[in-house]
Amino acid sequence: MVFSAMNREQTLENMTKETYDLFIIGGGITGAGTALDAASRGMKTALCEMQDFAAGTSSRSTKLVHGGLRYLKQFEVKMVAEVGKERAVVYENGPHVTTPEWMLLPLHKGGTFGKFSTSIGLRIYDFLAGVKKSERRKMLNTKDTLEKEPLIKETGLKGGGYYVEYRTDDARLTIEVLKEAVKYGAEAVNYAKAQEFLYENGKVVGVVIQDVKTKKTYNVYAKKIVNATGPWVDELREKDRSKEGKHLQHTKGVHLVFDQSIFPLKQAVYFDTPDSRMVFAIPREGKTYVGTTDTVYGDVLERPRMSVQDREYIIESINYMFPDLKVKAEDVESSWAGLRPLIHEEGKDPSEISRKDEIWSSHSGLITIAGGKLTGYRKMAEQIVDVVNDLLIKEGEKDHGPGKTKSMPISGGHVGGAKNLESFLEAKVKEGMSIGLSEEEAKQLAKRFGSNVSSVYDRVRIMKDEAVCLGMPAYVLAQLDYSISEEMTTTLEDFFIRRTGALYFDIHWVNSHKEAVAEAMSSKLNWSHEEKKKNIDHLNTYLQEAVQPKEA
Repeated sequence: MVFSAMNREQTLENMTKETYDLFIIGGGITGAGTALDAASRGMKTALCEMQDFAAGTSSRSTKLVHGGLRYLKQFEVKMVAEVGKERAVVYENGPHVTTPEWMLLPLHKGGTFGKFSTSIGLRIYDFLAGVKKSERRKMLNTKDTLEKEPLIKETGLKGGGYYVEYRTDDARLTIEVLKEAVKYGAEAVNYAKAQEFLYENGKVVGVVIQDVKTKKTYNVYAKKIVNATGPWVDELREKDRSKEGKHLQHTKGVHLVFDQSIFPLKQAVYFDTPDSRMVFAIPREGKTYVGTTDTVYGDVLERPRMSVQDREYIIESINYMFPDLKVKAEDVESSWAGLRPLIHEEGKDPSEISRKDEIWSSHSGLITIAGGKLTGYRKMAEQIVDVVNDLLIKEGEKDHGPGKTKSMPISGGHVGGAKNLESFLEAKVKEGMSIGLSEEEAKQLAKRFGSNVSSVYDRVRIMKDEAVCLGMPAYVLAQLDYSISEEMTTTLEDFFIRRTGALYFDIHWVNSHKEAVAEAMSSKLNWSHEEKKKNIDHLNTYLQEAVQPKEA
């Protein structure tokens, strides 16, 4: 199967000629995981996404594959055990997009966590989550806590807990899962919106898809249809006239990004805010990002943004825990906001509503998955496909057997397992330097693309002259070309936000390369003058919104 932006329309055309076992609406991590699980079992599978893949919640998270420590507070023991074990699976299958990150939990007098309860809690957490020996928790005294992170508030400090979380690139994780699904025969297309459902005798049998770019529509048929649209789940249930009982409550989470020169954080920290919520501060690629907020959201689902209040809240929290920094609004280099699609439970505060996932079917047979977390995506997908498989068997179709993804590397993850990642990266960095890349460039590419980096290196070799003509480094053009041909990159924002993460973590890089990248994309994808201008305008709007809050 091809996963190229040049083949988008052809892919949509092909979809009208099949009857799929499973059609998935939604190209976030849940939809991508479901596509991989189904395709790897041999189901004829297709997926559409109305924006870019991962453009909703799946590129706007805290970028952690959580072990679920916070659920201990709510006594959700089973969830901690499941999430903790699943986290190890996600890491093993995609070590290039997931990194163990030691997390410091400072313990202050009168804070949310007490020393004794934290020690017990972390020990239970290690046991439940099956944490490996080298990553088990440590309790630190005041001196050791300040040694790990000297910026922490000293007043009232009693020590700290030290445990491992896993940092991820959420958007690239989604893309890699989808690429592996395509390798197994799934067909997936972005900027393709499920406009309405097709029915026979009251049962859903297909979807009318509109290509958002050309406005052409396509009728696609499938035996089973899954609604995995995250924040848009209820919208699709309304189209199916089946929105009843439980519904979603959206809450917004905002993250701010600072340069390390402003916020020189040595160590990831999970800390108390003045109103006794918990916030993460995490160093990444020369930056420090801090979040998240948790506020009920009722605005446009496509473009959640930081508000002045969000920014003030996070800055106040930073200055409360790191009092010597004296961070100000103008120090914010970038930001992002994302929505959590939580299943509404009457009378509960947003931060108390469970993050559990649920699957339910409507009278028409539309299967909806809602809730859940990034960490549990693989397990969730397995459960959905089990439901689909059981239904197909009941209808006389063949049994596609159990899921196979538990020990299946995702695209880019074929590096011989997590334990082999270091030596793999070392060899690939040397190879990159041998073709003229700097150590820094080679490192970035090897880590970003994992076992696919050879395809990017091949492009570096043959595109040097073209890169000079376009006025950009060869390593930038190579990534762009790879992402268009192999990752269905269709717009400038796809490239700068979700394929590279640069708009969040290296906004100056975006500004310095955006003109040349626009030129290169325009010629590769045959954009008209209007399309090119629209792409540049859109990207500039995103650049502006990353820095400027939305007025209330």
